[in-house]
Amino acid sequence: MSGSGTPDDPWQLTTAPGSSTYTMHRDDDAGLLVCQVGTTKLTYLASAIDDLHAMLREHGDWMPLGAADEKKDAAEGTVEAWGRSQDNPVGGWYGQRNGYRGRFGMHLPPLLEELGLVELEHNARNNRVRAI
Repeated sequence: MSGSGTPDDPWQLTTAPGSSTYTMHRDDDAGLLVCQVGTTKLTYLASAIDDLHAMLREHGDWMPLGAADEKKDAAEGTVEAWGRSQDNPVGGWYGQRNGYRGRFGMHLPPLLEELGLVELEHNARNNRVRAI
């Protein structure tokens, strides 16, 4: 495993297609995951780790990632759509920084793979994830 998920030793992650690298760490005081992509900082609720894993286990099969920016609609039946759905455990967006709440389907599945919770495809496009 690369990194321990602390601010001083963040997880070193790569998007599913392998096209971008980023870091992520837990901010336990704020209950957030802090995702650093270049100079851009995104934040997601830390509960996303357990909630996404539980949803994928219940789903029981491969699910498309469907990553999309906040201002774009997420395709139905994707991790991205679930990460902003009123039907998820937090009743909406896991992303917390207004204007940067999207890309849940891009940034969370590689973290779950790093933690050994999911299998993740690494194709050039249209990647999917499933719980282990």
